[in-house]
Amino acid sequence: MIEATMADLRKSIDFFSTDEIIHVVNGRKKEEVGFFVPKTFKEEFKKFVESVEKKKKMQLLKRVAEAQLKDNIGDGAVSDGIL
Repeated sequence: MIEATMADLRKSIDFFSTDEIIHVVNGRKKEEVGFFVPKTFKEEFKKFVESVEKKKKMQLLKRVAEAQLKDNIGDGAVSDGIL
């Protein structure tokens, strides 16, 4: 993994032709900005992002289901069937 600053991103012509993941840092504040993932890792990274998104959605659905279980159904209401 290569470490680069935001200024390096602006100056480098061949920056985007690398086949390594680049750790991008704000040079002034010494804070992490993020990562640059090259095309060579596109499919693997795409699968990773999809798995993270699926995990987030499952956690949210679990919270919703738990909240519905705690919510009593009053007279005249109809259950939605989620248990």
